[in-house]
Amino acid sequence: MREEILEQIPGLRAYARVLCRSAPDAEDLVQDTLLRAIEYADSFRPGSNLRAWLFTIMRNRFYTNCRKSARERTGRADCVSEQPGVPAGQDWHMQTLELHSALREMPAHYRDAIVLVGALGESYLEAARVLDCDIGTIKSRVNRARQMLRRVLEPEL
Repeated sequence: MREEILEQIPGLRAYARVLCRSAPDAEDLVQDTLLRAIEYADSFRPGSNLRAWLFTIMRNRFYTNCRKSARERTGRADCVSEQPGVPAGQDWHMQTLELHSALREMPAHYRDAIVLVGALGESYLEAARVLDCDIGTIKSRVNRARQMLRRVLEPEL
């Protein structure tokens, strides 16, 4: 099982970067997910989808951490330290920032669906398992998320 978990780390990192606003937080979330997976390895059913199981752990840890941080505010959300000191020079970098911003503004259930299906390449069925909803709901969420992204990223169309 160890090797299979190691193979999932790139996908976990990608999903964590979408969920978190910073790279260090994303790495912490991946580590926390892996620790939870090791701790609860006996609850994993052999033959089931390991990737979906790990993504579910990550999503649950992320929301738990969000609830904790809401109670443990250490600073203001609009703190100056969160703003970049130097503007980006490349167009692709700015487009990436716009995409991340659009994803952050999107309701969580749409964001989770589009990231799993669109960015990480999960099937609708696997995304439905990870997000614990019907496949039709996933298809609808992905479609609506794509429309939201188009409106934000391509306003002239």
